[in-house]
Amino acid sequence: MPTRTAAQRREEAAREYDAFLATCPARQLLDRISDKWVTLILTALADGPQRYSDLSRRIAGVSQKMLTQTLRSLERDGLLTRSVTPSVPVRVDYDLTPLGRTLMPLIASIKSWAECHMPEVNAARSDYDHVSASA
Repeated sequence: MPTRTAAQRREEAAREYDAFLATCPARQLLDRISDKWVTLILTALADGPQRYSDLSRRIAGVSQKMLTQTLRSLERDGLLTRSVTPSVPVRVDYDLTPLGRTLMPLIASIKSWAECHMPEVNAARSDYDHVSASA
């Protein structure tokens, strides 16, 4: 096996994670973090640890099944932790991991952009719908 330089190893690693390839693990991760529930859950946890019931109340419209599935997938990906405190009833808290916290500046920017630019998006949608309806 030929010896490779550090630059060659980095280039090879970069090719292994090309999100434009269907089999790329990074593509699966992009799919996960672009989910609306993931974005809302991570944003809610940016304020600190939260109980399941707190997340359920804060995130309007999320079903119990979807919240549970999303929390499990985020825990599996290492973006949050689940802490169980034995008590009656059992207390379960969720918190961002250091890896999860690295996502927060990006998610906060996207959330802020969406909230700031909704008037322009709504106008574009209205224009598009008007043109499509008359075509």
